[in-house]
Amino acid sequence: MLRRLLGQVRRLVKTHSFRLASLYFVVFAVSVLGVLVFVYWTSADFVERQTQATLDAEIAGLAEQYAQRGISGLVQIVAARSAGDRGDGMLYLVTDADGHPLAGNITGWPEGTPVAAGPVAFNVQIKVKGVTQTRPAQGALIVIPDGYRLLVARDISDAALYRERIKMTLLWSGLVALVVGLIGGAVMSRNLLRRVEQVNRTAERVMGGNLSDRVPLRGSRDEFDQLAANLNNMLDQIERLMTGMREVSDNIAHDLRTPLARLRARLELSLIKAPEDGAQTEAVRAAIDEADRLLATFNALLNIAEAESGARRSAAEPLDLAQTARAAAELYEPVAEEKGCALKLDVEPGIMIRGDRHLLSQAVANLLDNALKYGGGEVLLSAHQQDGRAALEVSDTGPGIPEEEREAVFDRFVRLEPSRSTPGNGLGLSLVRAVARLHNGTVALGDNRPGLRVRLEFAAL
Repeated sequence: MLRRLLGQVRRLVKTHSFRLASLYFVVFAVSVLGVLVFVYWTSADFVERQTQATLDAEIAGLAEQYAQRGISGLVQIVAARSAGDRGDGMLYLVTDADGHPLAGNITGWPEGTPVAAGPVAFNVQIKVKGVTQTRPAQGALIVIPDGYRLLVARDISDAALYRERIKMTLLWSGLVALVVGLIGGAVMSRNLLRRVEQVNRTAERVMGGNLSDRVPLRGSRDEFDQLAANLNNMLDQIERLMTGMREVSDNIAHDLRTPLARLRARLELSLIKAPEDGAQTEAVRAAIDEADRLLATFNALLNIAEAESGARRSAAEPLDLAQTARAAAELYEPVAEEKGCALKLDVEPGIMIRGDRHLLSQAVANLLDNALKYGGGEVLLSAHQQDGRAALEVSDTGPGIPEEEREAVFDRFVRLEPSRSTPGNGLGLSLVRAVARLHNGTVALGDNRPGLRVRLEFAAL
């Protein structure tokens, strides 16, 4: 289960739709992150500027009071502003040259705070509802003539809390946005992948022999619908061409088979009337053999056309594949003895499939005929069932077929023998493939080490 899940994940990662969705997610995440950073920066900067503006206004007002009333007036103003709880978090402290407090709501000079003029930051102890709390403060130190010092600051704990809340809010908003973006990317990827899968499944069925299958259209008139329409038009053209070619070849085979059968019958009659010995008799017999080969070729073409067209699907019935294998082995056992080959049978009983008995028997017979004709030595016919699949194999110990030519031998009239002196028409494996496709099965060539192994697989009942 885990291995299958990992395999699905690997296939998903390799898809173009996944890469496109990943790119979309990265762009979305970078955009969201940029927006959140900008919002946080502008909010924090606004709070900082507001705090600084308040401090500048307060310092300017106190400086004006000092200029008008001197140090005594400044102490009075600071004392008045420090009395009670103003609620704005302003902090004041006026000290003499020795650092002794003269006025303000800070009890003493903050520990660790420099005495040089300029901005300062420190922690201050403030009582809130009887509880002493340490809070951060930010302000400025002004050195007054004669050593007096004025410290004006503001409690920035609320501003810090505000920034922290903004940070957490933006963080959670970013996480939610990223999750939504991830889900959106997955949905987009899935929709894109579903449309591509429809094209792939249609292509697989067409390659499997179903030339009438087409890519479904959604009516959205988008790029995928345009692609599907173009593919369907191309498949229509291919189907028309293939149908025309098959009809021509089938008609030729059908129309020539009857005259050839009549010609053979007349040759048989002439052979009966001719003397038993003589050149004329041998010529007639050779002509009969050639007519038989031509009739076999035309019959094979018609069988292939019949299997590829699916006309015999209605003839499918439950049958025992092992019994079909036994019947074929019994039929070819005399042929094997005549050629000096050992034909062995290894089948499991009760391998039930649904198929056309005549076509399956013909396919197995073609495989045995090829194995005995080209393989020689030992031929093994086996049938087994595993994981809901019924498999029939024909193995020989001959020269085999090179791997690069194993797909080409399924085409019509293809023979690997350059001289083409061995009897045959190059249609045996073409019929086997047509029968396998008719039964929604597969046929594959493999290496028997030495020799060739042909494997037919069907869905078991």
